[in-house]
Amino acid sequence: MSASPTDPIVRATGLLVIEVVNSNPNGDPDRESDPRQRPDGKGEISPVSFKRKVRDLIENQDGDVWKVTSKAMNLDAKRFAILESRGRDRKLIEKELKDGSAVFKGKYWDGRVFGNTFLEEGAADTIKTGVVQFGLGLSVAPIDISRHTNTSKSGVQEGKDRGMAPMGYRFVPHGVYWMPFFVNPSAAQKSGCTKEDIDLLLKVIPFAYPHTRSHSRPMVDVRHAWYIEHKNVLGSCSDFALISALTPKKKENPSSPSNSWEDYNVPEGLPKDLTDKVALVRDLMREG
Repeated sequence: MSASPTDPIVRATGLLVIEVVNSNPNGDPDRESDPRQRPDGKGEISPVSFKRKVRDLIENQDGDVWKVTSKAMNLDAKRFAILESRGRDRKLIEKELKDGSAVFKGKYWDGRVFGNTFLEEGAADTIKTGVVQFGLGLSVAPIDISRHTNTSKSGVQEGKDRGMAPMGYRFVPHGVYWMPFFVNPSAAQKSGCTKEDIDLLLKVIPFAYPHTRSHSRPMVDVRHAWYIEHKNVLGSCSDFALISALTPKKKENPSSPSNSWEDYNVPEGLPKDLTDKVALVRDLMREG
């Protein structure tokens, strides 16, 4: 059943458990597109990179993900435009932000859900933050980074019979990352976000990596997408306690990179003491 615009948004805590195999989950432009890595060796995935994939799937209204999901949810495509898109018209958006942002709120899904980074100069009451915030993705254990030379049959330089890009293929042999996200109903009144908007996000999350694969990112996927609803709008349990309870732990040598999924103890749910404190626990990856 589709959500009604008047249905309340529930306070929620989410956690994505992401496995990476011979892929670059998020290149660092400051390090020649190396997989992002902290000084302690742990890998990172930026919140922006994950939200970009979700935005792209919703923006592509000729694509299968939007077609199937919007039909199942009976969505009006006019309400699900993407603010963070290429070629956007700044002057038009500035007009849409006038008079309480009514036009803006009724048009841009990501503005309602993630907030508006397209701030109107001098407008103190414009939408600045959204209902959903994703945190930094961090690998459970340190990661290795492999660098290979890319070659092509045809040369791109004069006098060369083949092309070569030294260190052009950079990837993580194996890693498991955790990325938290949070649903805050307190921001909904200002952003115009509805439960229907949140439900669309939850439907699209499982498709974020499989339907945006690339040469550098062929084997990245969400293994678990935990979504935990609290018992009240203020929150019925510590976010940190829920995230800690569902984050995988490396079985042995936690300071060394992993080789496979089997190197981890992966929780299959919350312990009873935490389950009793929340209203609902879902794994979006187990839902059809």
